[in-house]
Amino acid sequence: MRWLFLLLFTLNILYYAFQLQQSPLQAKQVAPSLSYGSEVGSKIALLSESARLPNKQPQVLPEKDVTCLFLGGFDDEDTVRALEQRLLSLDVRSSLQVMETTVGVDYWVYLPPLASRQASLRQLRELQSRNIDAYIISVGDLSNGISLGIFSRQDSAEGVVSRLGAAGYAALVRELPRAHRTQWLRVEPESRELLSEALLGSLVEQMPAMKHQQKSCAGVASSALFE
Repeated sequence: MRWLFLLLFTLNILYYAFQLQQSPLQAKQVAPSLSYGSEVGSKIALLSESARLPNKQPQVLPEKDVTCLFLGGFDDEDTVRALEQRLLSLDVRSSLQVMETTVGVDYWVYLPPLASRQASLRQLRELQSRNIDAYIISVGDLSNGISLGIFSRQDSAEGVVSRLGAAGYAALVRELPRAHRTQWLRVEPESRELLSEALLGSLVEQMPAMKHQQKSCAGVASSALFE
C-alpha cells in the first residue's frame, strides 16, 4: 500500500514537471501607468492651484463729465485779476484761462525768397526805386522773401498782386487768421456751489463786461468753447 502511494505521488510530480516544460511562463499584463502630459494626467491639478481664483481686473468707470463755470471774457489781464481777488474773498477757487478765438482773416502779399539774400536785397532795391513799399522778411519759412503788405480785405490784396504782376513781379497771397485773446476764470467744481445766482448777479452788476458760461471742464483747452 505504501508503495502504491509513493508511486502515485511520483507520477504527479512528473506530470507537473511535464506541464511546465510544455507551457512557457506568460508575462503578467500590467495596466499602463499615467504618464506626464497625458490626457488624464493633464486633468490632475494641485489643490492649491484649483482653489486659486482668477485675478479680476478692477472695472474702470468712465469719468463723469464735470461742468465748470467760466467767468470773464475780458481783453486785459488786470480786470480778470481783480475778479480773481474778489472771488478769493468769497473763498471761491478759480484759475486763469487765456483763450484765443479767430475773429477774421488778414491777407499777406509777398514775393517768395530768392536763391540768396543778396539776390533778395537787389530785388528789394528795385521795388523801392519804383516807390513800392516793401521790406525783407527775416524769420519763418519765408525768410529772405519780400513782404509787400498785410491787408484786411482780399480784394485789396489781389489788387496789389495784379499791379505787381504788370510790373513783372509774381507776388503771392497768404491768409493769416486774426486771433483775439480773452481772459477767463474757471471756477473749480468744488467751489461752484458757493456762487449762488444772487451772488453771480451781484458780480455782473459790479463788472457789466463780465460774461459767464457753463462748459465742460474736459474741453477747456478748446478755444471754440468761447466763440
